[in-house]
Amino acid sequence: MHLVTVATQLDQWSLDFEGNCKRILKSIAIAKSRGATLRVGPELEIPGYGCLDHFLEGDTILHSWEVLATILQSEEAQGIVCDIGMPIEHKNNNYNCRVIIHSGKIVMIRPKMWMANDGNYRELRHFTPWHKHRQVEQHSLPRIIRNVTGQDLVPFGDAVVSTEDTVIGVELCEELFTPASPHILMGLDGVEIFTNSSASHHELRKLNRRIDLIKEATMKLGGIYLYANQQGCDGDRLYYDGAALIAMNGQILARGSQFSLSDVEVITATVDLGAVRAHRTTSSRRMQSAQAEAYQRVYVDTRLDGGQGIRVGDEETKGSMEVIYHTPEEEIALGPACWLWDYLRRSRCQGYFIPLSGGIDSCATTVIIHSMCRLVADAASKGDEQVIADARRIAGEPEDSSYLPIDPKEFAGRIFHTCYMGTEHSSPETRKRAKDLSEAVGGYHVDLNMDTAVSAVKGIFSLVTGKKPQFAVHGGSSAENLALQNIQARLRMVLAYMFAQLLPWARGKVGGLLVLGSANVDESLRGYYTKYDCSSADVNPIGGISKTDLKKFIAWAEVNFDLPILRSFLDAIPTAELIPIGSDNVAQSDEVEMGMTYDELSVYGRLRKVEKCGPYSMFGKLVQEWGSFLSPVEIATKVKHFFFNYAINRHKMTTLTPSVHMESYSPDDNRFDLRPFLLPTRFNHQFRRIDELADKLPNRATQPGNDKAKVD
Repeated sequence: MHLVTVATQLDQWSLDFEGNCKRILKSIAIAKSRGATLRVGPELEIPGYGCLDHFLEGDTILHSWEVLATILQSEEAQGIVCDIGMPIEHKNNNYNCRVIIHSGKIVMIRPKMWMANDGNYRELRHFTPWHKHRQVEQHSLPRIIRNVTGQDLVPFGDAVVSTEDTVIGVELCEELFTPASPHILMGLDGVEIFTNSSASHHELRKLNRRIDLIKEATMKLGGIYLYANQQGCDGDRLYYDGAALIAMNGQILARGSQFSLSDVEVITATVDLGAVRAHRTTSSRRMQSAQAEAYQRVYVDTRLDGGQGIRVGDEETKGSMEVIYHTPEEEIALGPACWLWDYLRRSRCQGYFIPLSGGIDSCATTVIIHSMCRLVADAASKGDEQVIADARRIAGEPEDSSYLPIDPKEFAGRIFHTCYMGTEHSSPETRKRAKDLSEAVGGYHVDLNMDTAVSAVKGIFSLVTGKKPQFAVHGGSSAENLALQNIQARLRMVLAYMFAQLLPWARGKVGGLLVLGSANVDESLRGYYTKYDCSSADVNPIGGISKTDLKKFIAWAEVNFDLPILRSFLDAIPTAELIPIGSDNVAQSDEVEMGMTYDELSVYGRLRKVEKCGPYSMFGKLVQEWGSFLSPVEIATKVKHFFFNYAINRHKMTTLTPSVHMESYSPDDNRFDLRPFLLPTRFNHQFRRIDELADKLPNRATQPGNDKAKVD
């Protein structure tokens, strides 16, 4: 065994230079305490990855240099090679860089070459890619660094670091995912240790791709791969899910947590360079290596094994570990919960408030808050000082309090507030479900009727116009019917914010609450909600999750969180309860009103966003998927109905409550899904082409053996 390596995951916060510096220094100290001689941190860890247009400000680069100067002078950073991330201006261009330091000196600066510039990422807006492959220039250091290191110029570019006993190469986040990743040529040129500093966000069912790529890279090439990732909410819609890794020769040796409330987590592994060299003795690899172009090596006078061959006092890593993936239901329970905790503690508010409808969406949001309280209680019971301090402050306890938030329900009673806002159209069943759910998780519940507020608004309209609008079941028009529903929904938003601002005061406390929204990703895609109703909130933990996944999550939580009340939510028919029950005595059904099922919506969403289908190509794909139980004409009708409703409601995406990004087909106009919000709702050309094709295609649904099937 030749050396100890390390990767870290940090809960950094954009522009929190002081806090970010403390977390970086803590991670280095932990690494050294375990005998490590190489420390790798997340992407852009000094300012935080999610600074967005703040990266265009000179202040962000200046303050990053100031923090780096502090790190260079620190006792923690002596005697260890550190790979640290920050933005750097070189020849009037901004670069996303890794700065390799050792014992008070800068060894080299490696700028990112391939940028993430789609989906949630806009790196080309803020940074210039380094396209001078295997070329190095000299970078003139600012005075604040010269005074610390005594250096004027340092290497800047695509080079590798050579110690006495090995060679280290840097690969930055997106570069792992590109077809021609830098690690390939670096490995052929003799690089044995690859570092990857990442800010990779969480999506449901995504982690395995990252791990598979790292395993494949080191299996083919041989080598040690150190993957560091950010964890937590850094100030925007993304949750970075950690899962730092150390891999060697296709095997995972160590992995960090994917969901955690810890600010700093360090993983280490003792590895054998001899095993890497043995892995590389294949004839084909040697032939390719002999032809590979050389990287410039920047030398640093140190050995990663400390000159001892075997790290004295360190435990040997016992082979590979089995990678265990969370189920999607567990990911829903943990990811948004961790994000909500970061948001709450950093906003310095006193808790959350949610309008409970008695339906499954607000139920799922409540269960995620329950999960957050469980995570806080677990961390507090293990003595996590940061979590305990944050929980005491949020709960209104003094700093010297002995209060420990080790009971999830008791803690929820302090920081989680729920309210059922009923009207004359509300049923006793939904009212009871809301009350019982809040009691089950320990929330502080308020139950009210808002008919007087609704009547007052209707009265104002009638006084001004002399007209009295009616529901459709009473003979009113569709415009009247919709307006009367919407005023109830919008008044709930007004009441929600009033209660969120004043409930702590009413309970004898100080501060305010954050309002939670609970519109799922499918309803947003379809536009099946009222603009500026109670879905308009401060944050929405389920806005990136499909109704289908939410139902599975609730079924999972019923068992794993021991919440039998959740069965009643699963059995209930989704309904808004905004109109009187008609003569048929049938309650208002969401799926009937939408004209499509939630399962169908999930399919439309994936085809539209992930597979990039317009109306015509979506029809073509669905004929293949649904043609055994639906005729081409029926499929054409469904596709046209979806796109019509999507188009007339696209404007609602501009006002979506910020949601935790969880789903690859999110319709969020503000970051992820950049499409116009004024669309031609009739899609005349596209729909005509669909109809022409539908008339020509055979109807497979009528063929023997084909039964009607549910879309899933």
